[in-house]
Amino acid sequence: MGHGHQTAPPAPEDGWRQTHLGRLLGHAMRRFDARVLQLMARNVEVPLALSNLAARDQVSAAHVHITRHLSLAGDRLTDLAQRAGMSKQAMADLVDQCAAWGLVTRESDPRDARARIVRFTPTGLAWLQAFRDAVAQAEAEFRAEVGAEVATVVALGLEAYAGGA
Repeated sequence: MGHGHQTAPPAPEDGWRQTHLGRLLGHAMRRFDARVLQLMARNVEVPLALSNLAARDQVSAAHVHITRHLSLAGDRLTDLAQRAGMSKQAMADLVDQCAAWGLVTRESDPRDARARIVRFTPTGLAWLQAFRDAVAQAEAEFRAEVGAEVATVVALGLEAYAGGA
């Protein structure tokens, strides 16, 4: 038997690092979010400045976070931060950014002079509608790509998994 050289042991199967569920979920989420922002950037209802921000990736998931958590009636900053699972300071920074873009306003709370109410502006409501339309289209594209049955099973599975956290 050849004493001069040993054959290397077979390399351990390494593909799992690229294909495990967490990575797949992360890739899917990034692709979905990127598509939503791309659709928003093209939406004629969205003011040009905002669609330019979306097109240049200035708008992050965090800004979309506000559109997801801010109620139509408006919210106190503290409640908004709590609902979004963010610190009050981090939410205040996001609100400042969104206010600078004209998506939200800060008004004083009639019930508490120290508190501020964050509300959507008309532009913010148009942005919210564009977000809703973009999500609906991105979901429809996902269904078309993987098939209706798979899309339904994926949605049910993710709902059950996320709900169990």
